[in-house]
Amino acid sequence: MKWSKDSWKKFEAKQMPTYSDPEKLNQVVNNLSNLPPLIFAGETRSLKTHIHQVQQGNAFYLQGGDCAESFNELNPNTIRDTFKLILQMSVVLTYATNKSVVKLGRMGGQFAKPRSSDFEEKNGEKLPSYRGDIINSFEFNKESREPDPMRMLHAYNHSASTLNLLRAFAQGGFASLSKINQWNLDFADSFETTKKYKALSQKIEDSIKFMNACGINEQNTRVLKETDFYTSHEALLLPYEQAFTRIDSTTGDWYNVNSHFLWVGDRTRDPNGAHIHYLSGIKNPLGLKVGPSTNIDELKKNIDILNPENEGGRLTLIVRMGAEKIKSVFPDILSEIHKLGRNITWVCDPMHGNTSTSNSGYKTRATSNIFQEIQSFFEIHQSQGSIAGGVHLELTGLNVTECVGGPDDIKDENLGDRYHTFCDPRLNVNQSLELSFLLADLIANGDMI
Repeated sequence: MKWSKDSWKKFEAKQMPTYSDPEKLNQVVNNLSNLPPLIFAGETRSLKTHIHQVQQGNAFYLQGGDCAESFNELNPNTIRDTFKLILQMSVVLTYATNKSVVKLGRMGGQFAKPRSSDFEEKNGEKLPSYRGDIINSFEFNKESREPDPMRMLHAYNHSASTLNLLRAFAQGGFASLSKINQWNLDFADSFETTKKYKALSQKIEDSIKFMNACGINEQNTRVLKETDFYTSHEALLLPYEQAFTRIDSTTGDWYNVNSHFLWVGDRTRDPNGAHIHYLSGIKNPLGLKVGPSTNIDELKKNIDILNPENEGGRLTLIVRMGAEKIKSVFPDILSEIHKLGRNITWVCDPMHGNTSTSNSGYKTRATSNIFQEIQSFFEIHQSQGSIAGGVHLELTGLNVTECVGGPDDIKDENLGDRYHTFCDPRLNVNQSLELSFLLADLIANGDMI
């Protein structure tokens, strides 16, 4: 079928809300179609080049942010602190690997969330599931759970504000390596990981002083003052994605201009489905989740559909198996895909396969399982002579208690202290930094490629 920005409508679209007023939906999509882009096609081409460097083993891939962004939690401090955390993690990894880190935030558009059930039941009342703020509201009542297309306009405004601030942070001096000690978050000061980070940052500051003495400084070297930071989200709500599918005036190609990088999830990766069809027509770099239920023949079809020209940096396979299943399931998948000889970037998502329900009733993840899956992912790649590119994490700069373990030694009984997520549990600052140092130690010891 000839592709167009709305030809996805001729395919089955899973995980999509049912809007009660189609005319209102069309009006909102038309309004969005006339709004300015959030990103530019040239930026996505730069990202594709950087991801190709990851595929070749010359860079490390770090993607992180909220499970699903919330309209209510969106404020400058929240955006700043998550940006700070990703900068800190990238410094640790760059220092350990001597490679650049490609930084992608699950920010500025991650407002939709797939659900295992279309409905949720409480006290005998059955309502549509919460699918993210771009679709409906978390509050459990009929009015809040009714999908409202006007929420897409709110999502655009929130995304525009987020992108504006992220650009200012990345390019306005906030990301300067001379300010590396200013990225610390006050509530994390007393932990061992923060002390290790401070020691590392002091070494970097000393190196910068030496370079300044040699005439290499922020005035003549951009990388000391600025950083590249890209946004990403799951391409789930297709009417919204359609509204921002535009032709690039310099190349004549179609791009999605509301995010640099888009991925398709484990529940919507049907090669004959609407989501795969939509993504096949845009030129952005793409991600595809690979879970334990992955059918190898379907995966091969998706690779052909999403990267028919075998472009480097075009397609990233994001593996999310779980700490136990990755050992038994992933080796055969990697071996089969490796035989294809295609340009593929491999990344580990250790979050989604390690979710459990605590005794206290909270959805949580154990940091030990998260790290175990990452370690297994890299070991499997090493055993097959393949390149493991990096990690895809759900994390936050907020001082939350959502995942158990880590430097804070969060236990089941502590989860209710600061459990703020509306969807899945996120790593907090200390847990994220500890993960960075554990990764760094493994790389330094030669246990990872």
